[in-house]
Amino acid sequence: MPVLTEQPSMGDVLKYEVNPNYTREVITLLQGLPYPVGSVLGQITASGKYTLSPATGTDGSQLASAVLLYAVDATLADAVGIVAARGPAIVSRAGLAYEGTVNDSAKITAKLAQLAAVGIIARNGV
Repeated sequence: MPVLTEQPSMGDVLKYEVNPNYTREVITLLQGLPYPVGSVLGQITASGKYTLSPATGTDGSQLASAVLLYAVDATLADAVGIVAARGPAIVSRAGLAYEGTVNDSAKITAKLAQLAAVGIIARNGV
């Protein structure tokens, strides 16, 4: 019998939100890559578009401010996505996806603190 593997979904990331009408936003994702569900995003100040939040930078995206709730393929063009943009909200720490430069526990802790500043709390084991 074949083994079926289910892709991660919003339920693997978002565990609680006070009200979807308040916590969620529709945003534009910068073209160039497929964004997995749970992507930790930052907003580019000049364009207002979102991209994976790097560990450092100067364009604004280095400040994590949202979590992508559905996978979006923006490989060929900018794309629309739905994010948790403010809290109160709880996300699963294990369900988050980071940009490649966020590659150690100190950098991950910094991203989680940035999300906490907008009310999005990451927890283990939820």
